[in-house]
Amino acid sequence: MLISRKTFVKSIAAATLLLPIGIKAVMGKGNKTSGNGSGISNKTYSWKMVTTWPPNFPILDEACKLFAGMVEEMSGGRIKIRVFGGGELVPSLEIFDAVRNGAAEIGHGSAYYWAGKSPAASFFATVPFGMNAQQVSSWIHAGDGLVLWQELYANFGLIPLPAGNTGVQMGGWFNKEINTISDLKGLKMRIPGLGGAVLAKAGGSPILLAGGELYTGLERGIIDATEWLSPFHDSLMGFDEIAKYYYTPGWHEPGTNLEIILNKEKFEELSDDLKAIIKAASAYCGTWLHAQMEAKNAVAYNELLNKGVEIRTFPSEVIDELRKLTKEVINELAEKDPFTKKVYASYYAFQEKANKYSNIAEKAFYNNLQEDLS
Repeated sequence: MLISRKTFVKSIAAATLLLPIGIKAVMGKGNKTSGNGSGISNKTYSWKMVTTWPPNFPILDEACKLFAGMVEEMSGGRIKIRVFGGGELVPSLEIFDAVRNGAAEIGHGSAYYWAGKSPAASFFATVPFGMNAQQVSSWIHAGDGLVLWQELYANFGLIPLPAGNTGVQMGGWFNKEINTISDLKGLKMRIPGLGGAVLAKAGGSPILLAGGELYTGLERGIIDATEWLSPFHDSLMGFDEIAKYYYTPGWHEPGTNLEIILNKEKFEELSDDLKAIIKAASAYCGTWLHAQMEAKNAVAYNELLNKGVEIRTFPSEVIDELRKLTKEVINELAEKDPFTKKVYASYYAFQEKANKYSNIAEKAFYNNLQEDLS
């Protein structure tokens, strides 16, 4: 719906006049001392947070610990959260069930790890050739994304919260050249989510390994290739020591959204202020995480170039074939599962509008206006 300038100006004026009343109302709520589910409570909680990331993993595990520290500080110590890296309490890829079953109250990961629970889950992480970080964030916060995400996770007794984005990722590390789509046939590659389904359709073998197993897997030939994240984390993993080629772009992960998942029953026991603290801390740590990724990837990329790493670009014919296969994979999933079809329709309707604008704004800026400062 279009809003006239006159209506817009009036709404600003009205909001300004009502601001003191709104502040007073909010401050008034803060004086409550009721029990569960409302106001402020003095009850204390000791929670466990399980993650899909290796222990002490830079940025991602740091964000989890930053989150836990903020929640404890803002709550005045009423919620203390102990963070467990992947494998410390439960295996990395079992945190969904751990939180669902109450073994831990909270988890941190990405929704495409749970595609086996529902194919719709991948849309809340990333979609090959889909939306980038700011676009998927807009779909979640300003479109139907969050409502659909909550609807899906409610079936499992969970509540999802957006918790950052890794940005556009790299295409991965390979020990063979990729010149045509046929080079993907028989390729054993660590690649999760819908990207893995597309690789399978191209004749490859997607393998889902936790981060801590990737170096050994690539070194020993258990896998022929792996994607992980981007230059900063890939460098820390040492992939440049055991793989010949580093490919771009990350067609499979154009903007991977991360999540905090909460045990619904445990979360609903909290007073309103504690619920708000958890949501606020998740939002802040998500912004912090994305900023760290962008900053450190820029530095690490140049370091890889200086080390002589051979960075390749996937041939356009390979990208075109992967795009076609992606459409086939998603259409097949949507036809099999009504909820996936519903999410698919919402996601792509939003992407279509977002792309029209980005093509005449951001894409034009990158192609024509961004100055090389080197």
